[in-house]
Amino acid sequence: MNSVFVYCEIEEGVVADVSLELLTKGRALASALGVRLEAIVLGSNLGGIEKQLFPYGVDVAWIADDRRLAPYTTLPHAKMLVKLFEAEKPQVALMGATSVGRDLGPRVSSALHSGLTADCTSLEIGDYTDAKTKREYKNLLYQIRPAFGGNIVATIVNPDCRPQMATVREGVMKKEILDPARVGEVKRLNVGEFLDDIDFVVKVIERHVEKSRLNIKGAAIIVSGGYGVGSRENFGLLHELANTLGGEVGASRAAVDAGFAEHARQIGQTGTTVRPKLYIACGISGQIQHTAGMEESSIVIAINTDPTAPINKFADYVITGDLNTVIPKMIQYYKKNSK
Repeated sequence: MNSVFVYCEIEEGVVADVSLELLTKGRALASALGVRLEAIVLGSNLGGIEKQLFPYGVDVAWIADDRRLAPYTTLPHAKMLVKLFEAEKPQVALMGATSVGRDLGPRVSSALHSGLTADCTSLEIGDYTDAKTKREYKNLLYQIRPAFGGNIVATIVNPDCRPQMATVREGVMKKEILDPARVGEVKRLNVGEFLDDIDFVVKVIERHVEKSRLNIKGAAIIVSGGYGVGSRENFGLLHELANTLGGEVGASRAAVDAGFAEHARQIGQTGTTVRPKLYIACGISGQIQHTAGMEESSIVIAINTDPTAPINKFADYVITGDLNTVIPKMIQYYKKNSK
């Protein structure tokens, strides 16, 4: 019980952003617990991969370098994590809420009977007292996420089972280098001691990864629309404003479900988490599913006909009015003053 573990995803020899974000958070959690931060990397051609990990505060890097471990397949990765966790007994284990993490996490937690909280928006260390037994638990992982359709924010604890496991979506946590010169310990894993030939029964014959044409996460300015925009045609105004400002167009889940925008533009708990310098929310009510994905924006401007909309609580500036009137004026004013 002396570590916080982070499973790190690798793509073309580079550690995924979501894994680096979790290492940053993992370092904070490990420091609060007074334990080590350990990373595990499973893949192929991983020479020097530890150099990408140590600057984020990693104390120990567990590396299994075998051509059969890449690309990712369920059985070998799950079995290696289960055996390693059984041996090392970490207090906390984190992984990204990606297609890989969503496949791997439940399998590992089920094998270890540890439980898992998915899609957390915050992770903290705190104490807990059982209301029935009055037993007190110290230094548990608070696994925080929206629940009941986003109507509440639930804090989930796992008092007795270990490791305490959680998945976190990309962009939710900040990625920060602790020390560029930091050097930790490397531990090489012998795949033969963990796996049998039967674990490699599934082979990837062909793999194609299509990169997104949108860059919502990296946009400095986002003009985002909700169900209140009214139609897909009205989203054209948002695109015009975004093009004028040099930004991207985002959307709430309600707008995507209504067919106003494609899913790749969805921002929120079930979409992308963003931290732009400027976020313009148009016709968005501000339910927690959406605000969980944009509340770290530097400046928020809300345009809404409802002066009591929840989004106004997050906004630095509130414009109460019809976006069909407001946005053309914004475009006109910006063009006039940017010459």
